[in-house]
Amino acid sequence: MRKRIVMILEKTNTGFSAYTLDYPVYTTAGTITELLDNAFEAVNLYFEEEDIHVTRENIKFEIDFKQFFKYYRVLNSKFLAKRIGMNPTLLSQYVHGHKKPSDTQTDKILYGIHQIGQELSEINLIQR
Repeated sequence: MRKRIVMILEKTNTGFSAYTLDYPVYTTAGTITELLDNAFEAVNLYFEEEDIHVTRENIKFEIDFKQFFKYYRVLNSKFLAKRIGMNPTLLSQYVHGHKKPSDTQTDKILYGIHQIGQELSEINLIQR
């Protein structure tokens, strides 16, 4: 399949849900990792009769700022704002849903999050 399928992720009282607006596909799970696996399986089940195999690369997961920062509480929005050169109050307004960021601001925030993730993945902790 060449088309990207966009799945929207949401935090629920019991875990997480994912759905797509383009197809009648939805799923739930207790963790994000389970949800990603379940979404992949659900999309492939939907396309099974058409003999279309969807790869993980064909699925794009989206989550809004408020839900992202609610789940990843380890990320401090004030620290992130300072790190990416953004006003902390403005980022806080995005996180709490009071304002919607432009595409440019979204890219800047996402780039900062990816940088932190990359740095963390390259660190090895040692015990002395």
